[in-house]
This record gives sequence, structure tokens and C-alpha cells, in this order.
Amino acid sequence: MRNHWGDGQQSVPECEDGKDGTVGTGTAIACPDVAAKLPQVPDRARAEVDRNLAQLQTQIAEADRRLAAEGNKGEAFIRNAILQPLAGKRRAVLDRITTAIDRVGPRPQGLAQLAECQVQPTGNNGGGSTPTTTPTTTPGGGNNGGGTEPGAGLGVLANDCDESRLQPHDGFQRGDRCVSTEFGEVGAAANNPSLLITQFPDQVGQNQPFTLRVSTRNLVRDRFLAAGQGGYYVESSLLNDQGLVRGHFHTACRMLDSLTAPPEPQEVPAFFVATEDGRGGAQADEVTIQIPGLAESGTAQCSVWAGDGSHRLPMMERANQTPAFDSVRIDVN
Repeated sequence: MRNHWGDGQQSVPECEDGKDGTVGTGTAIACPDVAAKLPQVPDRARAEVDRNLAQLQTQIAEADRRLAAEGNKGEAFIRNAILQPLAGKRRAVLDRITTAIDRVGPRPQGLAQLAECQVQPTGNNGGGSTPTTTPTTTPGGGNNGGGTEPGAGLGVLANDCDESRLQPHDGFQRGDRCVSTEFGEVGAAANNPSLLITQFPDQVGQNQPFTLRVSTRNLVRDRFLAAGQGGYYVESSLLNDQGLVRGHFHTACRMLDSLTAPPEPQEVPAFFVATEDGRGGAQADEVTIQIPGLAESGTAQCSVWAGDGSHRLPMMERANQTPAFDSVRIDVN
């Protein structure tokens, strides 16, 4: 078990020992600088090319991570388990870059020759077999050590669906899909949404109507893409002019079969509603949720949680912030 404390950067022993928890290595993966070999990229292909250049950087970072962890297994292992698979992944991305440019301009030549990488001493920035001293300014353009890319050096496994084996998500409530929608806008920590159930009954009878009072802060409740009509995970998160999340909040009650084991996640709750009332802002306000009654006796777990316009929990500035949710238990007799 590894526990991360504070903002999730280090475990307690690492903090005490002054270590960063990484495995030291004297080598790094060096790949040809694809961005430097490209012709003038047409404007209509720029976004797709940039995404694929960034994917190349992600692949190098993952190969670097594996080299650091397992590079002591010998040259044959490095060649067969790291460099050859990396070359295969790069060929696929280079093919996509070639196709993207070819659709709207002259077809680039020779990109497939840039697939092969090698192991170089630490200090090479991954731009090619000869180290370069000036990192490219094109996103993802061959610099895997300068810290210019999000997650550089963390061994990011994926940041898009390009290599996913799953079908693309289509906006409906289906699993086993890969969502390519950009996450969108993240507010400042002081503007991140929060909420609280401020009033609820401890006990109700079966089928007895009751109410929950919910207070929200920093949540503008004006955005709800109907999930049943294809609005699920299709829109990026958006902030209003004051930097507040635009969205809504959900309320659900489900009956618990056990108080010692978590409930089955796929079960449909006994009650569910989403609240988009055009209100909400920086100041706390309250909403009354009317629940018509719960038919089953036992312990009900009633929960509320914020959502952006497309039903994700709103993002937060820091890892050690608590998301906008609350939950209570109610006895149903």
C-alpha cells in the first residue's frame, strides 16, 4: 500500500526521508524530432497534427518510465519490450499525421523513417540521435524532458482515445466506451463548487413523502444536457464570467443491503432527480428537494453531488480539495 499525503506528491516515509519515490536511471529514450521534420502544416490540419505530436511525447514518457523501472534487465529486454513496441506505436501516430496533412495539402514524405528510437545517456531531450539545445515550441514536438507538456516525466499512459480498444463514446449512457471530449475549464480553488445537505429526517415511514434541503455554493445551476438524449460526457466543463462552474446537482436515494460492504454500483436508485433551476452563484443558497416516499424498508442512503453541464463532477484546482457532494442515511420503517 502507498498512501499519498498533503497534495498527493509524496508518501509519509518519502517526506521524512526527503526522497521522491522514483527509481534512478542513467539512460533515457531518444527519438527523432518529428515536428522539426514536418513541412508547413496547413491550418486545417494543425489541431489534429498537434494532438498526434502530443501523443508521441506521451509514448516517449511511458517508455522512459519503463526504462527507469526495468532497464536493468539487459539490452535484449530493452530492445524487445521497450524500443520495438514504442516504434510500432510511433508508426501508427506518424501514419495519422501523414493522413491528416495529406487530406488538405501536400503529402509529407519519409515520416515512417522517424519511428525508430534508441537509448541515450540522460540529458538528451528526446529530439533525435543528436541532442538538441532549443526545445520546439510546437505542442508535443519532440521535447520529452523540458517539462513543457502536461504530465511530463510521470509516465502518463494515455490522454486521448487514439490507442483505446474501446468504441468512441456517443453521448448516451453506455459503458465500455472511450470519451474523447476535452475536460474543459477549471476554476480557481476559491470558486470551486461545494454543497451540503442542511436538513433531512432521521426516520420516515414506507411511502411517506419527505424533503431534503440542499445548500450549494459556487455552482450556477443553469446547464443540463439531457443524458437520455445524448448529452452525457459530450460537452466540456464551462465557467461563467465570474469563474463559477455552470451545471446542476443530482439527488439520489438508494436502499442499502448492507452496512458493512459497499452497495452494487449498477443498481438503479429508488429516487433520482437533477436540479437545474437557473439559480445559484458565489453565495450559498438552499433548494428543497421533494421526495415522494421510499417503498422499501431499511436504511436509505440519500446523496447529492454537483455536476457540470454534461454530468461530470466539477474539476477542482487542487488534488486535496473535497468534491461537491454530501450523503446522509435515513431509516425507513
